[in-house]
Amino acid sequence: MSDPFVILRFAAGFLALAAGLIILVLGLAAAATLLIAARVEARHPPAVHRIPVPGGSVAYLEDGPRDGPRATIVLLHGASANAHDPMEGVGRHLAAAGFRVVSFDRPGYGGSDRLAGAEAATPAFQARMLADAIDRLGLGPVILMGHSWSGALALRMALDRPKGIAGLVLVAPVAMPFPPMPLPWWADLALKPPVTWLLTHTIAVPLGLYYLPGVARGVFRPEPPVEDYVEKSRAALILRPGSALANIQDLAGLPAALAQQAPLYASLRVPTVIVTGEGDPVVVTAKQAEPLSRAVPGARLVVLPGAGHMITYTAPDALVRETEALLERQ
Repeated sequence: MSDPFVILRFAAGFLALAAGLIILVLGLAAAATLLIAARVEARHPPAVHRIPVPGGSVAYLEDGPRDGPRATIVLLHGASANAHDPMEGVGRHLAAAGFRVVSFDRPGYGGSDRLAGAEAATPAFQARMLADAIDRLGLGPVILMGHSWSGALALRMALDRPKGIAGLVLVAPVAMPFPPMPLPWWADLALKPPVTWLLTHTIAVPLGLYYLPGVARGVFRPEPPVEDYVEKSRAALILRPGSALANIQDLAGLPAALAQQAPLYASLRVPTVIVTGEGDPVVVTAKQAEPLSRAVPGARLVVLPGAGHMITYTAPDALVRETEALLERQ
């Protein structure tokens, strides 16, 4: 008969060894995270223009004429991105067409402060902060162009301050509630605040670095990826613990925010155009853009044949045309 104390000592030793290995791996991952973040910021400096808002400051890029522009367009980037993403895609084309273009880093991304930790994850909070930045910059009534996650943000800004919004151009927008889906235990655990913080400061960033090229190619499907997209968009800026954490919080909090704001879309009276890709595998047109076009009074729906999610890069001329058409409707 085995000695129970021997078994207990063996089990304790095994657990101590396993805990030591886990701590070692996490320590190495934390060191790798710091190194990756430092190299990313050295290679891809975020936007340098800053405007103070409550709790910190928001960073932004600007292009196009300040004197006598056709209109002022504010670009709002999607998940895992920053102000350079829409600016280097559609933004430069809009500026060349005579629009003043301002592209903001959302709170926690690029060069913008998170401002309020996890509380900053909702479109409502970010709408208040960016509206404050727009007012402080004296941009006047603006046309909002919101891509993907920021479709919800642009709509929230129009709901909260319609007089400050001259129009909405919603590009492959996420805006309609998702059907409830139970999370597997490991995903639910990963979204617990202490666990999420630990992951984003250890293994999440090295894993993100490994998968970034493939993900960047995948978001363009079914179209071929744009050459040098990762460099142009400074996509690697998401590979910093603060931005990675903000991104997870924003994605996790979006379903509840959409359930709250979607019933209000019928009250909108802002000129709106929704532009989406027929083959978008990321934000499926039939589940988002089409029902949104029915929910917003007078919204125009434009479905680009064969296009995917990144039409800010693959179809910038179509977005310029739709923006110009929206301007004529005012």
